[in-house]
Amino acid sequence: MGAVAESPERNDALTHFATTRWSVIRNGGAAGARSDGNKGLAQLCQIYWRPIFTFIYRRGYSAQDAQDLTQDFFLVILEGTILQSADPTRGRFRSLLIRSLKNFLIDAQVKRRTQKRGGGVQFVSWEKWMADAPCQISIPAQAMATSPAEALFDFDWAAAIAVEALKRLETECESKGRRRVYEVLNGYLTTERGDISYHDLSAALGVPEPSVKSLLHQFRARYRVLLREEVAKTVETDADVKDEIRYLCATLSAGTG
Repeated sequence: MGAVAESPERNDALTHFATTRWSVIRNGGAAGARSDGNKGLAQLCQIYWRPIFTFIYRRGYSAQDAQDLTQDFFLVILEGTILQSADPTRGRFRSLLIRSLKNFLIDAQVKRRTQKRGGGVQFVSWEKWMADAPCQISIPAQAMATSPAEALFDFDWAAAIAVEALKRLETECESKGRRRVYEVLNGYLTTERGDISYHDLSAALGVPEPSVKSLLHQFRARYRVLLREEVAKTVETDADVKDEIRYLCATLSAGTG
């Protein structure tokens, strides 16, 4: 994934998006918000399980143990014992999560939990987490084998953000009857213009080349907006959004390069 230019559009709902992930964490352990907290946690798991699992696995745990610990980590979050006092003004959600994960793995008592997994909590099954595997954005096998756990976490985190934006773009296209357009153009959202054959795309879509250029421009602009919104869910300020987008794009470029 190449660098994503900043969209000139301002998201009026930025404040709402900026607190979304933090709200899930803070409300998840509250008795009165348990049902909503479970739903929010399920969403967090579905989006972010891969960087958590990869980090744990890269730290030397077996695949089965890494699966168990990944689920346990999210359960501990739901129970309110890790992130309830987190302050979103003191750092990015990504940074807080990996710090909390490291502390979680150090805690031998947590690792040796004998309590029946889930307690009374309706939780997302591992099979459901894996339903969207493999990820649409992957790191080369050599980099996977040699990169430190922290680097893999950041790559998978960036990929999760990008894929979530892509899923939203796909859903929007589906609802507007533009499924075929999405299928043809989604692989060109970050491609350099010199590497795009508008003639081939025109033939694939059955529309004139000027129309293809217009469609691709619209797709890229909308993708930038959606990517910005996904990033804004994990940081606090507008400046943080810009910095995080730059960091995540550089992470993806380094990981896939």
